[in-house]
Amino acid sequence: MSVSTSAPSAVPSLFSPLSLGKIELANRIVMAPLTRIRAGSSGIPGDLMAEYYRQRASVGLIISEGTYPDHASQGWVGAPGIATDEQAAGWQKVTEAVHAEGGHIFLQIMHAGRANHPDINGGRRILAPSAIAIDGQTFTPTGQQPFAVPEAMTTAEVRAAVQDHVAAARRAVEAGADGVEIHSANGYLLHQFLAPGANQRTDEYGGSPHNRARFVVDVVTAVADAVGPERVGLRISPEIVLSDVFETDRDDVLATYGTLMDQLRPLRLAYLSVLHTEPGGELVQELRRRFDGKLLVNSGFLGGQSTREEAMRRIEDGHADAVVVGRAVIANPDLVARWQNGHPENEPRPELFYAPGAEGYTDYPFLQTA
Repeated sequence: MSVSTSAPSAVPSLFSPLSLGKIELANRIVMAPLTRIRAGSSGIPGDLMAEYYRQRASVGLIISEGTYPDHASQGWVGAPGIATDEQAAGWQKVTEAVHAEGGHIFLQIMHAGRANHPDINGGRRILAPSAIAIDGQTFTPTGQQPFAVPEAMTTAEVRAAVQDHVAAARRAVEAGADGVEIHSANGYLLHQFLAPGANQRTDEYGGSPHNRARFVVDVVTAVADAVGPERVGLRISPEIVLSDVFETDRDDVLATYGTLMDQLRPLRLAYLSVLHTEPGGELVQELRRRFDGKLLVNSGFLGGQSTREEAMRRIEDGHADAVVVGRAVIANPDLVARWQNGHPENEPRPELFYAPGAEGYTDYPFLQTA
């Protein structure tokens, strides 16, 4: 009878390394994709954005703010794009700044769909799965305006949107991004296709859970084919009500997201990122099992600011491979050092989250200057 003498594997900590695709993260703190509207009317990242991301490069991975793949898909004033060579050149400044500090960055590709307005996207058409408007208002250059009634996308337009995501992903990688995150959460276009209230199509992209998941599968598969699956992550937010995307039937949610995971599993993507109030709960962990890859979780957006204790517990309890953190990273560019050594944290200034300029953006103090 043989006796194993190998030591049991150590439980990972928030500060232990993690492999995602072909990159090695120094720790398991991930900077959330955070809307900051500092790209101006051109959507071109400038020196200020490069400095902001550079300051936060000590996190294991940065996920950029939502970045539009084509001009019609821009969802708010001041959003960055990856639709042109000029915008890609701006992002190259960002990626070079992050890499110079030893960091890693994925660019999040985000199509707003019906969460949009002609006053924001230059008078272009507003497209969505179905011609159903969001009940509410959005901020435009001319003030608050009701959301427009979108046009239901034709099959050709659905397929064109797939190729827009592919072109954006290629530009992002060519601009030096370590990968891309496909935004299928928070009530934007891909999430709109998944949700029965927003998607009332009767063609191959609507109706059954399998059909409603088809567009997301098509986008992710095409992007993975173009830049490599190890460079692709997917963000979802099942059961989260944002922008009139209601997912209240748990059976339908599990059927929809379950078939999505089943179809994406063979691709071996870099990760799945889930926004949910119960990251360790039955739904998220079932989706994790069916995805069979690295899981990033985020609950802070809904349940208050993420804390050091919660983040550490998520890893130590085995709920996730990494934790996505938002407001604490905004306020603490050196959050990793603060959390690792138990130092006090700066308080975020939410009144400056969506303001132009450096104040409340790149002027939060580091430990040595606090």
